[in-house]
Order: sequence, then C-alpha cells, then structure tokens
Amino acid sequence: MREGAIGGTAARATDGVIKEVIVESDAVRTFCFQEPHSPWPGQYMMVWVRGVDEIPMSFSGPDRMTVHAVGEATRALFDLQAGDALGLRGPLGNGFSLVGEKILLVGGGVGVAPLAFLGDEARKAGMEVTSLIGFRTASDVVLKSRLEGLGELILTTDDGSAGVKGFVSAGLAKVDLEEVDQIYLCGPELMMWDVINRCRSRADRIQACINRYFKCAVGVCGSCCLDPEGIRVCAEGPVITAERLLEGEFGRYRRGPSGSIGSCQG
Repeated sequence: MREGAIGGTAARATDGVIKEVIVESDAVRTFCFQEPHSPWPGQYMMVWVRGVDEIPMSFSGPDRMTVHAVGEATRALFDLQAGDALGLRGPLGNGFSLVGEKILLVGGGVGVAPLAFLGDEARKAGMEVTSLIGFRTASDVVLKSRLEGLGELILTTDDGSAGVKGFVSAGLAKVDLEEVDQIYLCGPELMMWDVINRCRSRADRIQACINRYFKCAVGVCGSCCLDPEGIRVCAEGPVITAERLLEGEFGRYRRGPSGSIGSCQG
C-alpha cells in the first residue's frame, strides 16, 4: 500500500518553468514543467498565477497538471506558453492509497487526470485497472487513449454522443463490483456523491479526491473544513474515504471564500 505524504512534510516552493503545453480539448490543457515535483497521485500543488491568484491544482503526472478553464486564474493560465513560469508550492496533502489487486477508477471531466496518474502507478505495481469515465459530450472527452492503455475503459456521455448514454453511474452496470478491491473517485462533487450513494455498502472501499476552497493549504485557516467532523481537506485530504463523507456536507452543500453556504455543483 502506497500513500501520499502529509501536506507540509514534502512540500517545497519553486519557480515552475513550463516545458510544454498540450491541448487536450477546447477547454482543457496539460501544462508540463521542466522539473518533476515527486508527487503521489491525489496530491496537489498551490499554483500562483502571478498578478491573478493562487489556486490548488491536482497533479496529472510527476511533472504536469491538467487544467479546465473555469475561472479567472485558470483562464489566465491558458495565456501562458512554453518558457513562461508559475509559482508552485507542493506537493501537498494526502494522496490515494493503492489497495488490492483489482481497482476501479471512476472519473468525470478533468477529474480523470489525477486518476490516470494513479492508474500509471497501479499498473507499475502489477494491479488490474478498469476505468469508468464520463463527460457531457464527445467533444469534452480527454485522456481517453492514456486510460485505454491501462486496461478496460468504459466511457459515458450525458447526451450519448460517445459510449454509454447517461451519467457516470450508468456505467457501473458494466462492472462486477464484487471483484473490485477498491474504487477511486475524482470529478464533479454531485457525480462522486451519486456513485458513493449507489455503493454505500462498499463505502469503506471507496477513496474520493474532493475539492474545497483552499486559502492557506497547510491546515491552519479552517476555510476548507468539512461539516460535521471538521476535516481539513487541504491537509487531511484531498483524498478521503467515502465512509467519512456519507453523513456530512459532501454532496449537499459547500462553503465559498466568505464562508457562506452554497451549492455543491461542480
């Protein structure tokens, strides 16, 4: 079993010079850096887009991050090219733990990126990997060939333009969950909650990489704490077992920069 280092113990601040920018789709790009950062899948780094903001981003490989342009900082990232630099702080947080012999990766949207990284490590460890990934439409699909290289791939799209028609959970029917030792989740919160809710009896075998509003990223400010336990997602997560998420705020609401409660969409 391998697990990511606790935030702060392995973290370092660097000036990350971009080596290459890979266009994955109209709204998704992968930024490769000149130097690897020795992360474990599921860990993240704080990315300082100078003059704009500092935001958390998951690793999609030892030397890269895959970004969906959804806000001011991520859109600013898309203006950068090879040779430009970002401020990087990490790796941070606790990553996934590899458990068992047969695993299922379940991802939605750009959430498939850290799972592809995990799948690479699982294959190195001799594990059997099945991937279940979902997107809104065929034009949104990213990292498909990378995941196909890991093992069986099940694809869903909301509109049926590729693969199985329906949400990601529609693909669960194509998997014999009794043979799966561990399920790994990453993607939109309502997608992950749907899968967790349908697999409640297996909650102790599900690891979810979740997203909350991060400020300090070292477990001090409390901005990312989850009700009712007060889990500090930036330091104790971002990977958390599903059994700890069943009765809390996950899938129900989330807090924004001001601390006010809002929708858990996205």
